[in-house]
Amino acid sequence: MSFFPHSVNVLVIGGGPAGLATAIAARRHGLSVVVADGAIPPIDKACGEGLMPDGVVALHQLGISISTRDAYPFRGIRFLSDGKQAEARFARGAAYGIRRTHLHRLLIDHAAASGVYLLWRTPVAGLHADGPSIGGEMADGALFNGALVGGKLIRARWIVGADGSRSRVRRWAKLDRSTRQADENRNLRYGFRRHYRVAPWTDFVELHWGRRSQIYVTPVSDDEVGVALISSDPKLRLQAALDETIGEFPELRARLANAEISSSERGATTVTRRLRCVYRDRVVLVGDASGGVDAITGEGLCLAFQQAVLLGDCMASGDLARYEKGHRALLRRPTLMAGMMLFLAKHSQARRRTMQVFRSSPHCFAQMLAAHLGQGSAREHISNGISLGWKLLHV
Repeated sequence: MSFFPHSVNVLVIGGGPAGLATAIAARRHGLSVVVADGAIPPIDKACGEGLMPDGVVALHQLGISISTRDAYPFRGIRFLSDGKQAEARFARGAAYGIRRTHLHRLLIDHAAASGVYLLWRTPVAGLHADGPSIGGEMADGALFNGALVGGKLIRARWIVGADGSRSRVRRWAKLDRSTRQADENRNLRYGFRRHYRVAPWTDFVELHWGRRSQIYVTPVSDDEVGVALISSDPKLRLQAALDETIGEFPELRARLANAEISSSERGATTVTRRLRCVYRDRVVLVGDASGGVDAITGEGLCLAFQQAVLLGDCMASGDLARYEKGHRALLRRPTLMAGMMLFLAKHSQARRRTMQVFRSSPHCFAQMLAAHLGQGSAREHISNGISLGWKLLHV
């Protein structure tokens, strides 16, 4: 292990986008930070790879700008279902498709330049506390004050769990006691993603609605697109889903038929998870470790970056209760949108009626997209919701 301090303000466990963004946010407040991860960078993960405007804004708050050399700008979202399509442009703000590995390198470089100590290939064995510990599990009432990193103890004022949806930090700190495992298992879905060497045919992110799955197509460069499948079937793979779209979306199959596959297929799970608490004593969770929404929303990275900005400020002020409150507020809108989109995924008749409304009233789709991104006023969103409901009743 390279040199690192044995006592810091912030120890971040997990070096993915959420952990690195949190480390950068903490450094912007002058806190000393160590990030530890057992992986070798850059870390790849199955995801849609679209950075929506609210996510780009959050990155700007961290002092990070996206270059078109590493990303592909897109200007809106297009829905395709049952041979029909509807699209809406973003009212304001830039959006980018960017390979997960490119984004990770960008965050690593910025974190290193900010003075973050980065410990790769360095697994964390458990939390350390002033009470008894057995296999990383802390006794009730124990006060966490560090972690065993690469076999050595690092003491920290704050310990951040940024180690993903299956977070060990969450389990060690007993913050997963509040999860409803039965509900999560029922709502668990599966995503698979790979890339195709083909020039993007649009500067929109496309969401193709199928009978058993949804397929996202995100342009990530001038000659490559990312294609991500989400479904409730753990055995359904991307090629099988594309084969099923012969009668649903033949244009997608035709566009990809002769394209070179430029990456291996990666899989991951996705679930809407809400924790009662996202911190205990000095341990706090961020990103997927702290809960999240189904990947159908495309809001995972945005949420992680927004949480990181907030957490950096709250650690600097010593007020994790404010982070808890703000974390709940950040999840509120994406959770609502996830519920709406999953309802459309499960009910084809409702989806057909909604598509008809979006096609005949593009303003409704644009307003829904604005609400999805937190743009516009509450009054506008309520008015559009009433208008959409009225139109759905009269389709």
